[in-house]
Amino acid sequence: MAPSVAVPMPWRRAVVTGGAGFLGSHLCERLLDGGVEVDCADNLSSGSAENVAHLAGRPGFRFLRCDVSDASCAHELTGPYDLVLHFACPASPADYLRLPLETLDVGSLGTRNVLGIAARDGARLLLASTSEVYGDPLVHPQREDYWGNVNPVGPRSVYDESKRFSEALVTAHAGTLGTNAGIVRLFNTYGPRMRAHDGRAVPTFICQALAGEPLTIAGDGSQTRSLCYVDDTLDGVLRVAASRSVRPVNVGGSDETTVREIARRIVKLTSSASRIDHIDRPVDDPERRRPDTTLVREMFGWEPRVSWEEGLERTIAYFSALPGVRDESPAGNL
Repeated sequence: MAPSVAVPMPWRRAVVTGGAGFLGSHLCERLLDGGVEVDCADNLSSGSAENVAHLAGRPGFRFLRCDVSDASCAHELTGPYDLVLHFACPASPADYLRLPLETLDVGSLGTRNVLGIAARDGARLLLASTSEVYGDPLVHPQREDYWGNVNPVGPRSVYDESKRFSEALVTAHAGTLGTNAGIVRLFNTYGPRMRAHDGRAVPTFICQALAGEPLTIAGDGSQTRSLCYVDDTLDGVLRVAASRSVRPVNVGGSDETTVREIARRIVKLTSSASRIDHIDRPVDDPERRRPDTTLVREMFGWEPRVSWEEGLERTIAYFSALPGVRDESPAGNL
């Protein structure tokens, strides 16, 4: 792996909504390591207190169990903050299909509430949006100026439209009130602290391979994803956060590969004897997904640095150390 590049952290105090989730917990840790005080806000509907348990007791860290969709949560987030990272939202199909109304609430009410906090404190706000705003794209790779191909009433719409609406809120708040707010669209991030049963391809395949169970590929596996290891994603997020950019910015890997190939790689790296099985493909599952990262590369000097081999090896090591993973396997993948 290429040597890491320092990411500027010009903040004193930050709040990370969804801070006990996969990405949020890594952000809390990275900010603390950079000398930033962190309030971690999470209702634990899809996050886990275990993800931030190792941060308890560290100077400057505070965990608040609250729902940013509820106005009372904003009263607990007293600040003052100079950075607001809005990462609260069920992000896996298993979660947003289980919590459809809550997913819509956090994209609308939750986003409005955290924008209010940012405006109150004069803080920089960064919204974690998603490649899902492009839907099943008709343009490839996906540029930030592509409007997408989204089914507004399909089973995935609660997540897709929640994020599209939250982007509109952020843009309107910045344009109308002058709030220093930006947007990152994240693509297929993976790494330690993903949940075994969240329905996404990488943790699903790893846990199945470690348990010696068949790897269940949705459809024929020809659909593509662009993997990006969590450390690289965080570097991109923090670079955009440290700017005053308002426009959406893609952050994602250039390693576009088929779901079938992801399964093959994981079988090889785990030395598993697992076979491949096929299950029904979800409705509105995107056929191809790869970000055009010209903007983030030219404006912020960002590009992925962790190879897929190293990233998958680190992720496999994490799941291998979890109790019970070799005894049970999840099903489904995105």
